[in-house]
Amino acid sequence: MPESLLTIADKSFSSRLIVGSGKYLTNDLMVQALEASGAEMVTVAVRRVNLADRSTGSLLDYIDTSRYFLLPNTAGCYSADDAVRTARLGREAGLSNWVKLEVIGDEKTLFPDNEALVEATRILVKEGFVVLPYTNDDPITCRKLENEGAAAVMPLGAPIGSGLGIQNPNNIQIIKAASNVPVIVDAGVGTASDAAIAMELGIDGVLMNTGIAGADNPVEMAEAMKLSVKAGRLAYLAGRIPRKMYATASSPIDGIVGS
Repeated sequence: MPESLLTIADKSFSSRLIVGSGKYLTNDLMVQALEASGAEMVTVAVRRVNLADRSTGSLLDYIDTSRYFLLPNTAGCYSADDAVRTARLGREAGLSNWVKLEVIGDEKTLFPDNEALVEATRILVKEGFVVLPYTNDDPITCRKLENEGAAAVMPLGAPIGSGLGIQNPNNIQIIKAASNVPVIVDAGVGTASDAAIAMELGIDGVLMNTGIAGADNPVEMAEAMKLSVKAGRLAYLAGRIPRKMYATASSPIDGIVGS
């Protein structure tokens, strides 16, 4: 079955898995996990990278930018102004004019501040950024973000780092059905089955960090996530059988001699 590429704005990717670069015990372990994941896009928190002084070593020294496309993110920002400032800083430092936009509204749940997120998206799109906003699984907010020019929408599957999996699959499907831009589930994926379930909903991709970096063996989990994203996508394209209340025989008796 021919499979199309994941296209966001002016770039296309053969992998539908996007991975983060944080929370690994060592940078060398991160490099191994990135390779095992098969991902082509890697998120980097602008506020966790020393952009002013690269002489002492940096996370960026471990990511092969000829192999991976960097997606700067505004992790740790709690206002539209702060997120916009951080995105500008990343672009000025030469990271990218793409940004995974995060504007957090609550320290405990890490849920997004949707009002501030829409405002920041509006500002950054006007400044020429390719904006991929992390948002709640709210179809209305996703519609507003798309109307403001977001290149993709990234609804959460569950709270960041929770590993709970997809908590509201119906909303994710509604978002996908209503969107004219790619839909990428971001946050909450804890294991391979979570990623497969997400992809079976028909979304365009999955972004994860903790699910891989926090595993007992991040490299093996990265490979498992790679395979599960592919399997979930293929299952969606293949078309599952309908759910039924009662059994349907695998070998119907109609036509059997003596029946």
